[in-house]
Amino acid sequence: MCTEESTFAQNFFKCAMEKGSSFNEYIRKSIINNWDSNALTDYHGQTLQFHDVARKIAKLHIAFENVEIHEGDKIAICGRNSAHWAVTFLATLTYGAVAVPILHEFNAEQIHNIVNHSGAKLLFVGDYVAKEIDPEQMPQLEGILNLPDFSLMLSRSEKLLYAREHLNLLFGSKYPRAFTKDDVLYHADEPDELALINYTSGTTGFSKGVMLPYRSLWGNVDFCMRRLGSHVKAGSPVLDILPMAHMYGMAIEFLFGFCNGSHLFFLNRLPSPTLIAKAFTEIKPALVISVPLIIEKIIRKRVFPALQTPRMKLLMAMPVVRDKVKLRICEQVLNAFGGQLYEVIVGGAPLSKEVEQFLVSIGFPLTVGYGTTECAPLISYRDWKEFAPGSCGCAIDNMEVKIDSPDPYNVAGEILTRGTNVMLGYYKDEEATKRVLEPEGWYHTGDLATIDTEGNIYIRGRIKNMLLGANGQNVYPEEIEDKLLSMPMVSECIVVQRDEKLVALVYPDQDEMINFSRADMEGIMEQNRQELNMQLPAYSRLARIELQDEEFKKTPKKSIKRYLYK
Repeated sequence: MCTEESTFAQNFFKCAMEKGSSFNEYIRKSIINNWDSNALTDYHGQTLQFHDVARKIAKLHIAFENVEIHEGDKIAICGRNSAHWAVTFLATLTYGAVAVPILHEFNAEQIHNIVNHSGAKLLFVGDYVAKEIDPEQMPQLEGILNLPDFSLMLSRSEKLLYAREHLNLLFGSKYPRAFTKDDVLYHADEPDELALINYTSGTTGFSKGVMLPYRSLWGNVDFCMRRLGSHVKAGSPVLDILPMAHMYGMAIEFLFGFCNGSHLFFLNRLPSPTLIAKAFTEIKPALVISVPLIIEKIIRKRVFPALQTPRMKLLMAMPVVRDKVKLRICEQVLNAFGGQLYEVIVGGAPLSKEVEQFLVSIGFPLTVGYGTTECAPLISYRDWKEFAPGSCGCAIDNMEVKIDSPDPYNVAGEILTRGTNVMLGYYKDEEATKRVLEPEGWYHTGDLATIDTEGNIYIRGRIKNMLLGANGQNVYPEEIEDKLLSMPMVSECIVVQRDEKLVALVYPDQDEMINFSRADMEGIMEQNRQELNMQLPAYSRLARIELQDEEFKKTPKKSIKRYLYK
């Protein structure tokens, strides 16, 4: 289902709900079905089994009740990924309160603004965040709790103070015999009931509160359960690399993993490439969810150099042994990810065509998905065995997609989508909501794409990033950047427009740069520019390349904040 306007998505969801399926029911069933299995582990730290998670959720529900948190009240969570972050989020939604996940990379002012704008009554914070924030800047909060041990950092309520100090006593009074599977009873969520408000980081500099109902979370989890659940068995390890406060990491790594009965591991430290590589080797995940930057660094640093040796070049040039060599290379790349994975799903930003083509050529289980925060996030996906290189899959079961173009097969147009996953709107911002949501339910993504006859979607770029050439031609900077990234010494780049000329800003490869002077680097970049321009039409050629001394500022999903460099 990719292009036709219909009510399929709405009917799909209605039928599922009539069968008794809901988001909180997925959570409840997973806890009961996996009661004595490992659920959440802080990397090299504590492990919670599913029954431990249920007990902690029950205790938090008691605390919420005693402080008079009601259904629909807001509870904010800000900290690095951890088992207790996951518990707090699940406790909030299964209680019927509204979660407000906040990216821990936001600065103190942004955190204060989001807490105040959302009207959150409670705030749970990690160690790093606790040192940065100023409680006086969030006067409506009734309390701030520390995620590592749920201790009180601040209480403005005698009821909260009493509940925290007597929580074990209150828990024992409520469950005097024992806490069992029969006691796992959760809020009966309605499809259009608000579940969470996710404040986008984006690359525009303006953060909006995306209102996601329970049906959006259900739609993502249900699709993953049906399409990935048969390949990722209950109990399989899954490494949560991406921040859970971002919808991509939350929905696919965390919520699907938990509902699937997987054993989730959280990197509760800064996820450096070295740490991630070490964790892959130790945990051996069954599924890897990643942004392109992580995959590209592993391939460019650990794989490509080995392919440039004279012996490897000779073997790859011999048709008789080439296929065997590719199988061996694929095995080695798989081992870099732990050796046990079903597939790697890349999303959040464009994947380098060079890296993608290489991985596809060796038979590596790679696929690329597409989504937005406003769809919690999934819009399109295809299993790696059906993946069309260069695409980002086909519209998922409970979503419709159409390309707003007179010729969607050849002329890029905006991606429009509607269905189960689409948001309710932007919190306290009706005007912004009206700009992107049509009365018929179509959400305007702001992304440009074409589509093929099988429904595969091919992203061209963002509407807001598209540049207008001197003669009126549309220039997609992402396409130029993709080619430039495959050239010598280029680590990161963006293409901007200055005085009607196209200029590439390049942050060079620091490992290689130590062997060259600044003048050498400028010469290399000029050679890159000339070679690149030979591959481009006249209207999209670069006038110059400028070296950057520092990495580009990025969002938590590792997209460059373009607005800072225009």
